[in-house]
Amino acid sequence: MNFEHLIQINDPLNPLVETLTREQLWEGLVLRAEQPQLFVIGLDSCTILSRTDLTLERELHYGSATVRDRVTLTPNESVRYDILPTQAHVGGSLTMTIEQPNASQLFLRFQYETTLPTADTEDARQTTEIVKSAYRESDIDTVRLIRQYASNPKQPGALH
Repeated sequence: MNFEHLIQINDPLNPLVETLTREQLWEGLVLRAEQPQLFVIGLDSCTILSRTDLTLERELHYGSATVRDRVTLTPNESVRYDILPTQAHVGGSLTMTIEQPNASQLFLRFQYETTLPTADTEDARQTTEIVKSAYRESDIDTVRLIRQYASNPKQPGALH
């Protein structure tokens, strides 16, 4: 299953939406990669197994379940998560890409690629729509938390 959607970060026509800089958005994406437990409901802990300037190898602990992934950072552009498939967990990837068509607009594109099969029955299509909805809600929450960390510098996880 492949799924993609776009979240508008800055809306020059809506003064009620607090503007984020590209740098704040990037810092928020890095924070999500380094401290995912601040963003992911149900995640008990994250162990970073190895790190380079542009990659993280992580182990994510959800109760008794453990998921391993690799995070690839393209500075100020994108973060890609590659989830290693196991017998118990679907593999796949998530890429979050910053898009800035002009100085006043800022977007975050989410692209999911999973090993879930293409839906060929009504039940499978409904399940696919539920998964897409969950992804979308999680992504909206990610942006909300990035805004929160950017606006409150004394809060744990706050952006600089």
